[in-house]
Amino acid sequence: MESFTSYFEGRNANVSFDALKNFNALSSGVQKHLQRVYITLTAAVLVAAVGVYAHTLLNLGGTLTHLGFIGLTIWLTMTPATPAQEGKRMSLLMGAAFLQGCSLGTLVQVILAIDPSIVLMAFLGTTAVFACFSGAALLAQRRSYLYLGGVLSSAVSVMMMLHLGSWLFGRSAAMFQLELYAGLLVFCAYVIYDTQVIVERAVRGEKDHIKHALDLFVDFVAIFVRLMVILAQNEQKKERREREKRNKSNTVRR
Repeated sequence: MESFTSYFEGRNANVSFDALKNFNALSSGVQKHLQRVYITLTAAVLVAAVGVYAHTLLNLGGTLTHLGFIGLTIWLTMTPATPAQEGKRMSLLMGAAFLQGCSLGTLVQVILAIDPSIVLMAFLGTTAVFACFSGAALLAQRRSYLYLGGVLSSAVSVMMMLHLGSWLFGRSAAMFQLELYAGLLVFCAYVIYDTQVIVERAVRGEKDHIKHALDLFVDFVAIFVRLMVILAQNEQKKERREREKRNKSNTVRR
């Protein structure tokens, strides 16, 4: 996802007990907009899952699908958010989601070979993380997390530089782990930031649920990918330890 990080650069809260029980701080119009955003996001995630499945059957994923995803997202953002263009923009979003799923297919196949349950656990974990951080942003005081924009843009820039350095000079295991875990934290924070940006824009009358769903979809995929890799690494470490124990046990018996 680092190749698409430039997309993000364009995008001490206290939560009381009473706030946990309702969303009265948000107007009914904003609440309806958020419902449309999350319904559209859910549809995009499902289409991406279809893209992953299509890759496993037809081997569609690769550089072309990744470039296609970037192209469609740019096309979407450049298309005016008017009622007449809504169908076209929705098609662009779903097309982008499908191509992103195809691009993820190769990684998913590798993870399935390690342990098929990892993909499900990563998806459920991503959904839980996404729900928690989105809820935190919605329940917190308005604008309280908008300061994260500059911090996250700087963090993404540093990650891009590290990724470029790794590509030019070789990637060490420590650098890979740093990119992996730092990226997970950054995109979790982006969920909070993007959610509050969506609310503020909706308050000002900018209720582009398709573009807002795209913002959250990119965050969702970034978290999902990193959780899959982390869980796969943990599973491989577990298998390595068990193999070493068996080897030691066989040595003692001899």
